[in-house]
Amino acid sequence: MAYSLPEQIVTSEQIEHQLSPLYDRLGLKIGRLELMTGIKERRFWPSTSLASAGAAEAGLKLLEHEGISPEGVDLLIHSSVCRDRLEPATASYVHRIMGLPGSTQIMDISNACLGFLNSVVLASGMIESGQIRRAIIVSAENGKPLVDKTIDILNQDHHTRQSIKPYFANLTIGASAVAWSICHKDELQKKSPTLGTCESHTDTSFNHLCEGDTSGDDLVMQTDSEELLHAGISVAQRAWSKFSQSSGWVNNDPELLITHQVGKAHTNAVFQALNLDPLRNFSSYELLGNCGASSLPITYTLACEDNGENKHKKAVLMGIGSGLSSMMLSLNHLH
Repeated sequence: MAYSLPEQIVTSEQIEHQLSPLYDRLGLKIGRLELMTGIKERRFWPSTSLASAGAAEAGLKLLEHEGISPEGVDLLIHSSVCRDRLEPATASYVHRIMGLPGSTQIMDISNACLGFLNSVVLASGMIESGQIRRAIIVSAENGKPLVDKTIDILNQDHHTRQSIKPYFANLTIGASAVAWSICHKDELQKKSPTLGTCESHTDTSFNHLCEGDTSGDDLVMQTDSEELLHAGISVAQRAWSKFSQSSGWVNNDPELLITHQVGKAHTNAVFQALNLDPLRNFSSYELLGNCGASSLPITYTLACEDNGENKHKKAVLMGIGSGLSSMMLSLNHLH
């Protein structure tokens, strides 16, 4: 595992000061963004930065730190919401920057904030079937263009306390990049986390609750945060029920729990609904915000960096993505 973070740090208070025309007109108090979300700050690359640059930076760190030969990479997956352009695949740019060989397959996988976990499961299936021996999965998200556009929209004169609600979630978005190597156990040179049981659940009747698209040169997104929270918890509960049955793990079995990093309300609701111990949670949203598809994997990576023992703990990665889909994946789970 490896990661890359932008140097620029932007606090929630700084964003609110940029919203002073709105805050002054509606009588809103500075501090509400951090109070409601638990997000103190997030990081940004410049708006012109390409997803491939951050992804390749994390990928090159991975090759160097783990001593992986480029010739040994059979598959490269770019799994972000952000991408360089519609065509070609952003993975093609990452492949070129990383200097990977012609034998490396490339592809993009996109499923909102669940894309990275989807990629891990796909790559592991290809390994199990004997098609490949090693895959590298990268993700790089940069929320600066979305946040800047949202600030411009919210500072327009016509907004009310009600009309700003669909844009509020945009202000929690941050930036980060992460890279993982998924390989056959015989390729491991040292003890590493192992993949275990995976279960998922999908309910697309809620796919209208969070929608983002391009508008000219800008990205715009609107979210019904309250309804999305309730719907997401319902989907996560069904995924957890399937996972518990197939893995045999009950609520107290996982020693480390990593959720998608939305904010404190979402995290608290997930742990309460699934009856999980919040003391076993490791979070990064306080300092990174919501970094899309890179949020969950970089949080697990940071947890292992923070405490090397976390690499060997029984863990569950609890992903969720707009659409809605939820996925539960165990690590260090012996069948």
